[in-house]
Amino acid sequence: MLGKRKRVVLTIKDKLDIIKKLEEGISFKKLSVVYGIGESTVRDIKKNKERIINYANSSDPTSGVSKRKSMKSSTYEELDRVMIEWFNQQKTDGIPVSGTICAKQAKFFFDALGMEGDFNASSGWLTRFKQRHGIPKAAGKGTKLKGDETAASEFCGSFQQFVERENLQPEQIYGADQTGLFWKCLPSRTLTLETEQSTSGYRSSRERIIIMCCANATGLHKLNLCVVGKAKKPRAFKGTDLSNLPVTYYSQKGAWIEQSVFRQWFEKYFVPQVQKHLKSKGLLEKAVLLLDFPPAHPNEEMLSSDDGRIIVKYLPPNVTSLIQPMSQGVLATVKRYYRAGLLQKYMDEGIDPKIFWKNLTVLDAIYEVSRAWNMVKSSTITKAWKKLFPGNEENSGMNIDEGAILAANLATVLQNTEECEHVDIETIDQWFDSRSNDSSCQVLADGESAEDQTKAAEQKPSSKSRKTELNPEKHISHKAALEWTENLLDYLEQQDDMLLSDKLVLRRLRTIIRKKQKIQNNKNH
Repeated sequence: MLGKRKRVVLTIKDKLDIIKKLEEGISFKKLSVVYGIGESTVRDIKKNKERIINYANSSDPTSGVSKRKSMKSSTYEELDRVMIEWFNQQKTDGIPVSGTICAKQAKFFFDALGMEGDFNASSGWLTRFKQRHGIPKAAGKGTKLKGDETAASEFCGSFQQFVERENLQPEQIYGADQTGLFWKCLPSRTLTLETEQSTSGYRSSRERIIIMCCANATGLHKLNLCVVGKAKKPRAFKGTDLSNLPVTYYSQKGAWIEQSVFRQWFEKYFVPQVQKHLKSKGLLEKAVLLLDFPPAHPNEEMLSSDDGRIIVKYLPPNVTSLIQPMSQGVLATVKRYYRAGLLQKYMDEGIDPKIFWKNLTVLDAIYEVSRAWNMVKSSTITKAWKKLFPGNEENSGMNIDEGAILAANLATVLQNTEECEHVDIETIDQWFDSRSNDSSCQVLADGESAEDQTKAAEQKPSSKSRKTELNPEKHISHKAALEWTENLLDYLEQQDDMLLSDKLVLRRLRTIIRKKQKIQNNKNH
């Protein structure tokens, strides 16, 4: 009589090994004998393949996975995903992370993401968080986690050999990276009066989208931004055909681009657009896309064109701050142009900050960040590749700090704007570089005073007055013109043959009308 089989608990590493051997064609029966488990257990591992790989990829690559046996998820899964992404980024940038800092950041994300529940960033939570992701104890004691210069140097050498071996030109080499954008962000020391800053009418912005920039090493082929928000179709998108947006829009609940979304973007947008571009240049439709270490991306084998000529390569862990092209000033420049555009738009409309920020929608933000991406110079992108391609930036022009020029120009304009005379270059520069949880980045709270609500009611035309104003035989008011412009914008968004330039012209016209309406309201008062 056979004895009862001893219960075996596999580690995550064991499960990864089994998955690899299954892909190599080894049978369920043979693997069950080797690992001392039942065939049904092997089949379960195959069934949960994607979940196991995703978990391993999201864990700290230097430790933990070889010993950890369970994949118990957090009570707040979205917060957990955001926190490990944040932690890995801090590690990559060489920023010290203590347990106290980690707990405070978790509390900030919990509030910023608008999550519900009684969350307590206790020492117990911190211990479980580190266990889930295999984070060593040293990482929670303020140890400075520097970028791995040795790994970066080795990768640069091997990547250059790969490029030479595959006979790739800079036109065929692409890079992509993502960042979070708090799109309803204003500088607290610029658009708010000193008396207002101390009130509860302002809070840190919770309005966040993800943007992913992708371009080749020449900077001459910039793909449309990939934008990811939480809502499948935000209220501001009403009447808008998503295919007509100047960006590729996706929705998901997670705080960073998930694997399924990234794979869809790669297959439906990246590959076709790269093939089209290379064909127009008379080049072989062959390319490589360089990405960060893959916690948020599928395996390399899962990302390639049907003919296998367009592939991806991942950077090793802990080198993003050193050699990831988009992290060498490109993403920062996009954010600077975006924030500069917001400030310019506010000044052009000349309305109260509370009204301006209340009117600002995610659709406005998408157009503004698309414009910001279009403004990034090819020379800025070329310079970002200099560590991977020394000498490639020789003909890219002078090394001009685009952000410094933007800050100087805006400061000059603001100093001649009512209620903004105290602004200087330093204030603008700090706002450009501020992080999402910075006190220098604020937005109006949802609560409004009775006076604000009265003004809003006065601005909203009644159905009776609208019929009168829309009569072309009578004088056309600013309110009527603004309503017509909004309707025309909605119409253009529904058409699939309208140029982006046409929409931008109409948006500029809307800004002018709003400004005229503001001037008239001031005269009436």
